[in-house]
Amino acid sequence: MFRLAALEFFISFDTRTHLHLYVAFRRLEKMWESDPLLYSNLAEILRQEAKEGSSRKPKSCSRAALWLTRAMDFTLALLQRLVKDMSQNMEQAIEESYNLTIKPWHGWISSAAFKVALKLVPNNSTFIDVLAGKDETHQMVQDDITSLISLLLPLLNQLHSILELYEVSKLKSP
Repeated sequence: MFRLAALEFFISFDTRTHLHLYVAFRRLEKMWESDPLLYSNLAEILRQEAKEGSSRKPKSCSRAALWLTRAMDFTLALLQRLVKDMSQNMEQAIEESYNLTIKPWHGWISSAAFKVALKLVPNNSTFIDVLAGKDETHQMVQDDITSLISLLLPLLNQLHSILELYEVSKLKSP
């Protein structure tokens, strides 16, 4: 079975990205923990920040949700490329996914850091072997990725709708 732990690779193949995503997740988690009844879901957190006028601030939960969504957009784009052609060049697939999903929102420093991290990407065979569990074929990995895509698509559509509703979907890096 496709190992979910391998998803970490898709969204954090460099330490800086991993740290930013962890901080974003923790920011949302802390907000929820502060009042689980008031902040029962992501939409409530974003609604409250919009009401307070804090949603566009650099350390807002709205920005955290936005960047976590963008990371999942990147993951989805990469998974879709992999399913289409499991033998394609990983560096090219990752760069194309980045250019489509995250690069429009990054500043030049983040884009430059991405270019450096891109050089650390394993080759396709190594990557597929990481995704595959013991005794799994490439076809089994491809089937698992296809299933994951079908789960991610509706979730991401809902997340984008929420971000658009609270007018934070087009924010760039602070």
